[in-house]
Amino acid sequence: MYKVIVTGGLGFIGSNLIKLLLKKKYYVINIDKATYASNFYNTKEFSNNKNYKYIKLSIGNYNKMLSVFKKYRPNAIFNLAAETHVDRSIDGPKAFIDNNIIDVFNLLEALRKYSKIKKNIKLIHISTDEVYGDVLSGRSNENSKYKPSSPYAASKASSDHLVSSYLRTYKIDSIVTNCSNNFGPRQHPEKLIPKLIYNIINNKPLPIYGNGKNSREWIYVDDHCEALIKVFEKGKVGEFYNIGSNKNLNNLQITKELLKISKSIMKIGSKVKIKFVKDRPGHDLRYALDSRKIKKKLYWKPQTSFKVGLKNTFLWYLNNIGYYKKIPKKNIIKRLGVKFD
Repeated sequence: MYKVIVTGGLGFIGSNLIKLLLKKKYYVINIDKATYASNFYNTKEFSNNKNYKYIKLSIGNYNKMLSVFKKYRPNAIFNLAAETHVDRSIDGPKAFIDNNIIDVFNLLEALRKYSKIKKNIKLIHISTDEVYGDVLSGRSNENSKYKPSSPYAASKASSDHLVSSYLRTYKIDSIVTNCSNNFGPRQHPEKLIPKLIYNIINNKPLPIYGNGKNSREWIYVDDHCEALIKVFEKGKVGEFYNIGSNKNLNNLQITKELLKISKSIMKIGSKVKIKFVKDRPGHDLRYALDSRKIKKKLYWKPQTSFKVGLKNTFLWYLNNIGYYKKIPKKNIIKRLGVKFD
């Protein structure tokens, strides 16, 4: 049985990854410091699983992370612990520097120390397509230049470089993955799709930045998690792997599709209408990944169509209203990334 650590496992992708790992008979240690984006609702269905252990801890705590490594002797670490919201990084970039760079440095230092005790522990560092910046045409491959636009993207780009340098200098076995926009159950409603679903359920307008033409590549979270496990099991140490669906949609298309799905399931209120709002600063127009490498080398490809995934996502939130109740209302409805010092 593989024993793995998932950092940030109370969050969106982390909790979905843990659910899949447990299904595949892994033993999982969830390390999460329980920030605003963490939600114990995300892990309630497997919290009593005998192969699951939760530890409240920051990856930036060098001594305690080293103790965890020594105690559990994991085969791998899936590092998903990060600040991820672009709008928040515009309002307050320091938290992104501290969490996404300094904490990753401390994690790597603990790994460097532990690697002298146990060899071949593998770090899967999960990053984002936003490190490539605006891609107005074509698609970014693993050799494309990093051109981050936001403090968030810059902090993730920095962490990618740190991880890569520790492989080269200290022989820390690592793989970096860069994934496109995820959607699915358990995602914090500061992000587009769960915010729109919340507003549809609660008869509120649907805020869309600018003219709604900003384009993103969308992947269902379960497909991303399957790719991460494939990278751990079959990926080559030192490589970067893009993970995407090759399916781009703009925010207006997303909203219209969600409205169509919701109307087929429930009666929506009169206030549920698209409302264009002021765009955020430095908003990239388009992200798009070339994921041919992981498809060719690791024989992975996404299995969930966008429409099926979006319907599954809407139904999950509709049937799990308790999820929203675990989040302070101000963290759902407050607009970020417009006023900043």
